[in-house]
Amino acid sequence: MTGRETTPFWKTERKLNTYPSLSHDHETDVCIIGGGIAGLTAAYLLSQENKRVVVLEDGSIGSGQTVRTTGHLTNILDDRYYQLESRFGKKTTRLLAESHRKAIDLIESLVKQHSIDCDFEYLKAYLFAGQNQSPDILEKELKAAHNAGIRDVVTVKKPPIEGFDTGMSLCFPHQAQFSPLPYLEKLCELIQAHEGVICCKTHAEDVTPKKNGFHISTSQKHTVVARHVIYAGHAFTGSRFLPHMKQAPYRTYVIAGEIPKGSVVKALYYDTQDPYHYVRTCPIDGRKDLLIVGGEDHRTAEQEDILASYEKLESWAMQRFPMLKKVHHHWSGQILEPLDRVAFIGRLKQGEERYFITGDSGNGLTYGTLGAILICDLIMGRSNAWEKIYDPHRKTLKSAGTFIQENCNTFWQYRDWLKTGEVKSEKEIQRNSGAILCEGLKKIACYRDSEGNPHKVSAVCPHLGAIVRWNESEHCWECPAHGSRFNTDGQVIEGPTNHNLEKK
Repeated sequence: MTGRETTPFWKTERKLNTYPSLSHDHETDVCIIGGGIAGLTAAYLLSQENKRVVVLEDGSIGSGQTVRTTGHLTNILDDRYYQLESRFGKKTTRLLAESHRKAIDLIESLVKQHSIDCDFEYLKAYLFAGQNQSPDILEKELKAAHNAGIRDVVTVKKPPIEGFDTGMSLCFPHQAQFSPLPYLEKLCELIQAHEGVICCKTHAEDVTPKKNGFHISTSQKHTVVARHVIYAGHAFTGSRFLPHMKQAPYRTYVIAGEIPKGSVVKALYYDTQDPYHYVRTCPIDGRKDLLIVGGEDHRTAEQEDILASYEKLESWAMQRFPMLKKVHHHWSGQILEPLDRVAFIGRLKQGEERYFITGDSGNGLTYGTLGAILICDLIMGRSNAWEKIYDPHRKTLKSAGTFIQENCNTFWQYRDWLKTGEVKSEKEIQRNSGAILCEGLKKIACYRDSEGNPHKVSAVCPHLGAIVRWNESEHCWECPAHGSRFNTDGQVIEGPTNHNLEKK
């Protein structure tokens, strides 16, 4: 298993769409940075309001975290409702549940209205206790879910999984799943039909406030001038500190393999383990389904043996779903976990026309969609009941313990400055692998390619100066402090940094 093999199933099923890069200067109403579900949904909604939009995407459409999801559409949140109710109260928790439901409803309405062939379907979802966990957690969750307005949740003796006795489970009707890429492709068509502009392979380098709005300089050396800017690229790149000190990056892992058609009842399945597991099926043909299983999350760059995460996930899945004989696909994604488990969606500064969507907390598809709804309302001057609960500037005092724990963890990563290099010489690094070495007082991230040629860059993350680490599975450099990721040549793959590692 190597990084070149960790390809999401959706990418093998369908080629990612690429639009031409930015070829000249543009003036527009709204510039959207990021071509995943958040950015394209925002572009679609605003174009329906007769706003001129320009979307700037680093890679291909959906090539960031959207393609690395498992296509769950649910208001079963990553954090339990009884925990959210304890932290925020019943009213706010009800709004949280409502916002995710509205996101699913919007996706469904667009699928129906525009006949989008993306395998969207409503399903039941089952939440069951993890191994050696008390079912009391489910009783508390049932009560809190009802308080949150999800009145159709009921208890059942067990999920409909043959041979896997989970014990009591909560059944959440009216959840959904889909294939993300065909959905995004149709959004692109609809955006362009309203004269929206979509640019791929175009990196937004800097956003500068000017009298006539904002000037967005790009890697294509052309500029976009816009009255409004939306950062929709998963990790927010418009500030060094906000909101990165209030959220932490985690890697989550996914495996998928063929099973006999119908051998697992079509539904969404979750356990309450920490880290938890999530399961769905996907049709392949008349004889086979694909079983997709995710979980084994951990802080980004904190686990050296990445293969162990896949092996744990495979072991968990095969014990409970023995019809899964072989894993055909495996990949990972990045989750940004806010300290209070609620996303940050809103204005960068009070009264300013810059907005961002981040902190997906394991529910990126619904958060991206509801974030687009909320920001569209803000730009159009409409009130929205979700504005306060997702306000990036909200106080998180009730999460002070988590704040201290996660930031102590982050600060602890800077101990890498005190370490000697992992190897003394680049010759010690195996081909197709990377390691940190020291050249005098400098920390160097060195990758040796298949021919033995070294690729040297600074090991210092441009964001806030932590030392990057090599991810053998994904073949990239990762920052353990705030989750920035870079390819073998030091080019940024994912923020919060917006800059490459310095060449050496």
